[in-house]
Amino acid sequence: MVAISAQISELDLENFAGQLTQVITLSPISWQTYQAMLADMGDHRSTRTAYNQGTLTLKMPSKLHEIINRLLARIVKTLTEELDLEVVDVGSMTLVRPDLEKGAEPDTGFYLQNASRLEGLDPEIPEHLPPDLVIEVDITNPSTQRLEIYQALGVPEVWQYTKLRGLVIYQLRSPAYFEAEVSGVFPQVTAAQLNLFLEQRQSQGENQVIRAVRSWIQEL
Repeated sequence: MVAISAQISELDLENFAGQLTQVITLSPISWQTYQAMLADMGDHRSTRTAYNQGTLTLKMPSKLHEIINRLLARIVKTLTEELDLEVVDVGSMTLVRPDLEKGAEPDTGFYLQNASRLEGLDPEIPEHLPPDLVIEVDITNPSTQRLEIYQALGVPEVWQYTKLRGLVIYQLRSPAYFEAEVSGVFPQVTAAQLNLFLEQRQSQGENQVIRAVRSWIQEL
């Protein structure tokens, strides 16, 4: 297990140094090895993992990936401020279901409807309570496996950005995700509007975009 973790550290340094998001897949990896690797890698890292019944995926985000991810996260938090909603931003917190042998670290996860259930600076998260919203940015690689994991974990909504399609909203309608035009967590928000804000970022600064989000929601 230690040897595998050491190999991953080398891959991080040697193969993940480019400008594009890099992804590697390892299989077969046992659940116990996956847990040991998470412990060895620690919390202070940029590499994000996904585990699905023996297959481990490691993702090292690029600069563009993180810019889009953080802009979308700011938009979410701006919406909660303007709509007077509580929010708990758990970032890339590791989500696991040992009973299903599935786990993932989203680009950003939020508790919104369930935010009131998480009290204090370091809240105890009830078992089997997934985030209400997850952001996934996929510049160079599809996140089909991650969507399958989020589906099993019961994440109600995923905002997935791809270079080909822009931002797509997926809502969980058991037993699968379906593409939706309107957000379930923010009924005022459409995928089309979110894509307009992302497009606006091409020619304007991030704070300008956030001011536009505030103005837009206040005028509804």
